[in-house]
Amino acid sequence: MSTNIIGSLSLIVWLPIFFGIVVLMIGQDGREQLVRWVSLVGSILGALVLVPVWTQFDQTQTGFQFVESMPWIDTFNINYHLGIDGLSLILILLNVVTTILVIIAGWEVITKRVSQYYASFLILSGIINGVFCSLDAMLFYVFFEATLIPMFLIIGIWGGPNRVYAAIKFFLYTLAGSLLTLVALIYLYRLSAGSFSIADFYLLPIPQSAQLLIFIALFAAFAVKIPMWPVHTWLPDAHVEAPTGGSVVLAAVMLKLGGYGFLRLSLPIVPDAARELAPLVIALSLIAIVYIGFVALIQRDMKKLIAYSSISHMGFVTLGIFIFNAEGMQGAIIQMVSHGFISAALFLCVGVLYDRLHSRQIADYGGVVNSMPKFAALFLVFAMANAGLPGTSGFVGEFFVIMGAMSNNFWFAFAAAMTLILGAAYTLWMYKRVVFGQVTSDRIADLKDVNAREFSMLLVLAFVVIGVGLYPKPFTDVIGTSVTTILELSSVIKY
Repeated sequence: MSTNIIGSLSLIVWLPIFFGIVVLMIGQDGREQLVRWVSLVGSILGALVLVPVWTQFDQTQTGFQFVESMPWIDTFNINYHLGIDGLSLILILLNVVTTILVIIAGWEVITKRVSQYYASFLILSGIINGVFCSLDAMLFYVFFEATLIPMFLIIGIWGGPNRVYAAIKFFLYTLAGSLLTLVALIYLYRLSAGSFSIADFYLLPIPQSAQLLIFIALFAAFAVKIPMWPVHTWLPDAHVEAPTGGSVVLAAVMLKLGGYGFLRLSLPIVPDAARELAPLVIALSLIAIVYIGFVALIQRDMKKLIAYSSISHMGFVTLGIFIFNAEGMQGAIIQMVSHGFISAALFLCVGVLYDRLHSRQIADYGGVVNSMPKFAALFLVFAMANAGLPGTSGFVGEFFVIMGAMSNNFWFAFAAAMTLILGAAYTLWMYKRVVFGQVTSDRIADLKDVNAREFSMLLVLAFVVIGVGLYPKPFTDVIGTSVTTILELSSVIKY
């Protein structure tokens, strides 16, 4: 359970937050370059802290590792209790890599309120790591809610023309869902005779009627976060208005909080209710995969298309989780990580084009390959990955989930496999209209290809996407034990 590394998880959580506060303090006018460099150093150190944890992580061990615990609010027995398993570890890796990319992406683009911009992302990164490490339900809830504040500011200050509307919609949707979760956690606290420990909640006998209500309460928060159909409408608005960095973090990491919540709380705490309501969740997931795929086809705005694509791909995650077998669950977790890297890359590609032409409309482009060949090649890699091409990470997660669905129900697998066709349709059609064809205007002819900063950022992501696609073993090994544990906990009859 414990380890010889003292405080390594606290370091993963609080180091980015510390750097975020430092950046805010040094952020006077004229110091923009210093702010950028301090932010970059902070994000890289935040990633380096993970290296010893990754190397010393025991893949065969069940339970949580690197555990830290100390009292926080004694009156209610709320503890500062951290620990990770394979699921947490792989999502923290996704988060720290994304943070570095976001800092680099905003290097030349963000010129106003630079220190506040970077500080928001660094603090958000630390808070998200806190969600993935929390073993105390109340601590989890505090971190989970705290993610809203930096993202609200990022969309509301540095976003597009309708940014205030998008930010408020994002905030209200996610807050409304989470309030029910708080009620459920307080009920579990009373039931467990005064403990907020998530591990204690796993062992609680809970009556079936209460299980159903707790599941619905947790579902309200996590379904909005992923987001599932029909509570998805905030996401396209948020993506369209958010700056490039905001879209990257939102798609790559924040949507994963919902999937993580299902795996960490919903399934192990209320397994009977989860199994009883699984057909409903599967139905909503398949609607998201197929229907939202068709909605993506008709989008004229590149960001909006990728946003709807995210909802469709996250349908795979919920489908994989709720078919209750090892292939499906492994596929769901790999899909979360893979979608994180692919969607981050696609939003960065749109950001590259937007920085040059200040338009996201597909109709304003055409023939980009003539003036930006390097960019077109990298964009193609990510478009193929988004369509689920074998050899890219996009295929691995989807293949696992379809395999898992096939052993459950042929028609589930058939409907899920539709996304491979739809994904190819909307992604490659967008690519064709933007990149190929005749050069439509002088503005397109004058476009400059990606500079060294943009090229290196996209190249790293291309290597990751192809690397995971060709050799997913390091990821599947890390999550293997966690998947087994979650499935065992979710097969217990509690009433």
